[in-house]
Amino acid sequence: MTKVSKKEETRKRIINAASQAFRGNGYAGIGVDGIAKEAGVTSGAFYAHLGSKEGAFEVALSVGLDEVITAIPEFQHQHGKQWLVAFSEYYLSQSHRENLSCGCAMTTLSPEVVRAKPKLQSIYEEKMKEIVELMAQGLDDSPDECIAKAWALLGVLIGGLTTARAVASIKTADEIATSITNAVINIAGDIKEPADLTSMK
Repeated sequence: MTKVSKKEETRKRIINAASQAFRGNGYAGIGVDGIAKEAGVTSGAFYAHLGSKEGAFEVALSVGLDEVITAIPEFQHQHGKQWLVAFSEYYLSQSHRENLSCGCAMTTLSPEVVRAKPKLQSIYEEKMKEIVELMAQGLDDSPDECIAKAWALLGVLIGGLTTARAVASIKTADEIATSITNAVINIAGDIKEPADLTSMK
């Protein structure tokens, strides 16, 4: 097993703190000092590792979207033809709805990227395309239709989670979650058997 250096541990701690801070508070809602405090380091250490608040957001965005890239194949392998139902139920669950700081970066950070520089938008686009391709591999239709459905599924899930988080009552949020899950199933159509999930990244 490779031993992780103290420097690498510190960097990872700062990245985790930045990721949770941006998801929970938004880009404007947290500063370098706040992130450094959450990571248990000085502001100087923050700058030494990530360079700037903008640099921290870029890393946090990549890390957050990589979590989705890792999760989708896991759901596909573990749940087979029910992977999308399982993913949707998790994604729209009360525990995920209430956990902004550790929740999905697609929902919490996408609005921030809208106002970001083209470089960050390019990173976001490439990661989202990878997510779409992975989702498409779990659908059963022509390649173009699978990609189109995957984009639609993401839009519905992200919008559904945002709406469910915004309402005041758990009952209404649960109703939204059920409706969105049903919509996802209808959009997806046929799902591939696990053995057909090839070319996983």
